[in-house]
Amino acid sequence: MNHSEIFSALEKVDTPTITNVVATYPKAKTCLGLYNPWTENWYTDTSIKCMYPELGARIGYAATCVFGLPDPNFSGRLSLMDVLDALDALPKPTILVLEQKFPPEIADKVGLAGEIMTTMFQAVGCVGCISNGPSRDIDAIRKMGFQYHLTGVSAGHGEFAVQSVNAPVHVGGMDVAPGEIVHMDENGAVKFPADKLQAVYDNVETLLAGEEKTLAAIRGAKSAGQVRKALRGEAYSDDD
Repeated sequence: MNHSEIFSALEKVDTPTITNVVATYPKAKTCLGLYNPWTENWYTDTSIKCMYPELGARIGYAATCVFGLPDPNFSGRLSLMDVLDALDALPKPTILVLEQKFPPEIADKVGLAGEIMTTMFQAVGCVGCISNGPSRDIDAIRKMGFQYHLTGVSAGHGEFAVQSVNAPVHVGGMDVAPGEIVHMDENGAVKFPADKLQAVYDNVETLLAGEEKTLAAIRGAKSAGQVRKALRGEAYSDDD
């Protein structure tokens, strides 16, 4: 399978399944153990929320950027076009991981990415954005099929500027470097190295096959003893 086919298959899988394969259960045969699950920042926390749960999962190569207030010593060096160029240069699809660095007194009222900016992202193959701040135009963007993970929504903003493009960022408890792969759905988001894509897909397939067999056995159980046997992969009888 090529990358496009693997991405299409993984879009049918929820994000917790991806985390299970990436690092959640280090002792499991299907877990790649790519990170220490507790000490490393490889998935998002409760500070950000999925804006469009009905869209299902999105997966893509990460482009990264930082937005903040204009800096008179730096403003004009970077622009939104540099963000678009970074997205455009990656294999498709992409996900933008946008860190917002605004003063605390205004951080919750920066309705940063609206319909026009989102349309620009989508034009260069971006399918979702994760940000540690709010955005706006939620109703208009809903019709576009573009996924957002945000802290919330806000109707307006003041002047802002791009502070970096394709440098590592920290968003919603997750550290992301440009070119990594991000998988996101209503449960949150997870990242992993692009060179592990095939391994993640293979282990997801193995994990799901085993889970379905175990779940079918548990659903038929009528006692704690039967559940125990189901979890061990053993057959059970009415006497158990």
